[in-house]
Amino acid sequence: MLDEAKKLWPELDWIQDSDLRDKTAQTWALALEQSSLDPQDLNEIPFTLLVKDCPVTFMEHKRAVVHIAYESAKKMIKFFGDNLPIDLDVVISGAILADVGKLLEYDKVNGKSVTSTYGKYVRHPFSGVGLAMQCDVPEKVCHIIAAHAGEGDHVIRTTEAYIVHHADFMSFLPFKNLEHWKQ
Repeated sequence: MLDEAKKLWPELDWIQDSDLRDKTAQTWALALEQSSLDPQDLNEIPFTLLVKDCPVTFMEHKRAVVHIAYESAKKMIKFFGDNLPIDLDVVISGAILADVGKLLEYDKVNGKSVTSTYGKYVRHPFSGVGLAMQCDVPEKVCHIIAAHAGEGDHVIRTTEAYIVHHADFMSFLPFKNLEHWKQ
């Protein structure tokens, strides 16, 4: 499954630290092994079950989050420099791994995406951290996985976690609120 994970994530090459890059890819491989979904499903299923008839796939959303977080972090580094230290590798890895737990939270039944039995009990920030810990992903990245969703509102987020959180929500909330703004 490692080769499949690498095919899904060309952005892994942006991670300069080879050990972190490998652990990030290994976490995705582990998730694919444990999931009822296959890599192709990720290019077809909606990125959220909270939006009726969500028009955006899981991988479209995920890759957008990674690109938004990466570009945002680079701009923050440019403008704030040493006044706000940012570990770009941690941002990239955290953005790639933020929703890895959804591979356990989702299932497909009769071609339709649904919450899995596991997902009814354990949300993806928790399962994602569990997968990442099995692959020895550093705590700074596990923190991003744990804090990227609403659960993170109860902790003090690192700068890198804020970047990923906002990249995730700016590419989620507009879809959640789309019906409200349709004429």
